[in-house]
Amino acid sequence: MIKVEAVWLAVEPLDMRSGTEAALARVVHVFGAARPHHAYLFANRRANRMKVLVHDGIGIWLAARRLHQGKFLWPHDAAPTLSLSRSQFDALVLGLPWQRVGEAGVIRVI
Repeated sequence: MIKVEAVWLAVEPLDMRSGTEAALARVVHVFGAARPHHAYLFANRRANRMKVLVHDGIGIWLAARRLHQGKFLWPHDAAPTLSLSRSQFDALVLGLPWQRVGEAGVIRVI
């Protein structure tokens, strides 16, 4: 199992033909650096494909996920990058409303 301490989401789309080197260059450009034990998420324009680049402290892993129906819930009018909790990441990968997971989903007023 790969240890991941932080998950970052890039809002701008990535060309899904990009390989490891191009995705790593994009991480360095958007986030400033690829930090050990951090995961970086990118989607295509239609948000039906996602790539995850992980720096495990030794090397780089690049994984892809493609939805045959529907799309990932990807922000459009947000800051260029977002930090996600592990539970938000898990919800995003499953196609659930990850924006409502964690602190954002807390009900404080009845």
